[in-house]
Amino acid sequence: MGVFSRRRLAAVALVAATALLTTVGCGSDEPAEGGPVTLTVDVFGQMGYAELYKEYMAAHPDVKIVERGTGGNLDEYSPKLTQWLAAGKGAGDVVAIEEGLLVEYKANPQNFVNLLDHGAAELKGNFLDWKWNQGLTADGKQLIGLGTDVGGMAMCYRTDLFAKAGLPTDREAVSKLWPTWQDYVATGEKFKAANTGASFLDAATNIFNTIVLQTAGNAQGYHYYDTSNNLVVDTNPAVKQAWDTTMDIVDSGLSGKYGSWSEEWVSAFKQAKFATVACPAWMTGVIEGHAGPAAKGKWDIAQVPGNGGNWGGSFLAVPKQSKHQAEAIELAKFLTSAKGQIGAFKAKGPLPSSPQALDDPAVADSKNAYFSDAPVGKIFAAGAKSLKPVYMGPKNQAVRTEVENAVRTVELGQRDPAQGWTDAVNNAKKAAAK
Repeated sequence: MGVFSRRRLAAVALVAATALLTTVGCGSDEPAEGGPVTLTVDVFGQMGYAELYKEYMAAHPDVKIVERGTGGNLDEYSPKLTQWLAAGKGAGDVVAIEEGLLVEYKANPQNFVNLLDHGAAELKGNFLDWKWNQGLTADGKQLIGLGTDVGGMAMCYRTDLFAKAGLPTDREAVSKLWPTWQDYVATGEKFKAANTGASFLDAATNIFNTIVLQTAGNAQGYHYYDTSNNLVVDTNPAVKQAWDTTMDIVDSGLSGKYGSWSEEWVSAFKQAKFATVACPAWMTGVIEGHAGPAAKGKWDIAQVPGNGGNWGGSFLAVPKQSKHQAEAIELAKFLTSAKGQIGAFKAKGPLPSSPQALDDPAVADSKNAYFSDAPVGKIFAAGAKSLKPVYMGPKNQAVRTEVENAVRTVELGQRDPAQGWTDAVNNAKKAAAK
């Protein structure tokens, strides 16, 4: 998932979070005499595995699968996973790792099973080259995780609110409204002038993350860290360009100022409080889950302003502390197989990282009924093979959090853009130094 970059997918689900916290330290259950092995899978967001678990357990009656999760809150998930790995207990048998955190975990490869020692090398052709390479340690000798999804990038919008504002609703016509981010702002200003009672977009942080990943992907291929792991948040033009564009959007009063992944953000989906949201493939499942059945057919998907991009993508890894490594490895292979990725895509929308899955008609020709039968296969899958990944440095998560916190302070009127930028740089440096 897919995927905040930390892949932030859904607001924190209280029940899921409680389940995660109350099971800390439990790890895998020991099988009863003659009973099945219980495999715990730690995830964030909506990875679309429910039906795949059922299928796997039906074919493997000696295995029981239990999933733990924290909604989409990586700020909660990642520290817990780090804590479990350091303690040598508590982690699931299979754990999801978001792309923005992978480098940090690869710094301690001894915490994970080397999947190359368990037949994973023969699976290389099942993944996009860059996705496979992301899972390898720097020396190429250990494979930490098998890729799940990639993000892609689009813009989801509410057709009913666009119609109310006197804007076109057809996805091709909407795409033509905003070939650039400046055009997106201009469209937003028209929407705002129509006084629909809704804001044009949900949150400045989501737009910022979209723009910085897009800009970096189309330029040098990195944003907060260069490929030598030097922090370049204050010298990389991609970051400042994304900041300035986002400040223009904030200054235009187009944001609903909802904190991404907060309860208010979730409620705003249900109440149709904003008209557009930056939309990687995995976000479609989030929107459907939050906006609910009543909004079916009121959402559609247009091209993102600018030139494509990628936000999100994850991996499945097996911690060495697992007491059932062999069974966990086989489950991870199944979930990340072409069949598994197709199943997850059909369930919740995360875009496969498998070329075979991307070429499968179930993905390539797919339409999403919830999003007005949008041809999600053409929108997302067609360009997936040419996606340009953005390099994530060792403290990417912590740095990104500080930069987005600074965006948020400007959005809420607590800082002006210049003060906010100073805070972003200074706090990012402090986070990187910890």
